[in-house]
Amino acid sequence: MATSFGGQGGEEAMAAMGVGMLLFFLFIMAVSVVLTIVIWWKIFSKAGWSGALGLLMLVPFVNLIMCFYVAFATWPIQRELEALKRGQK
Repeated sequence: MATSFGGQGGEEAMAAMGVGMLLFFLFIMAVSVVLTIVIWWKIFSKAGWSGALGLLMLVPFVNLIMCFYVAFATWPIQRELEALKRGQK
C-alpha cells in the first residue's frame, strides 16, 4: 500500500510537521536569547559594570553601541586596578 501526502490525512500530517518545525525553531531561538543574555551578563560583571546591562544586548542598534562602548571605554575594574597600583608605589 503506497502512502501519499495527498488528501485529508496528508494535509493533517503536513500541518503537524509544520507545527513541529515551528516549535523547534522557537525553542532554538529561546535558547540562543538566554545564552546571549548569560554571556553578556558575565562579560559586564567581570568588567565591573552591572550584569543587567547584558539585557541591552537584545535591543537592536543598542547592542552595536554597547559593543563599541565596551571595547573603548575604561572599565571600572581597570580604574580600580590603577588606583591600587598608585597606592602601592
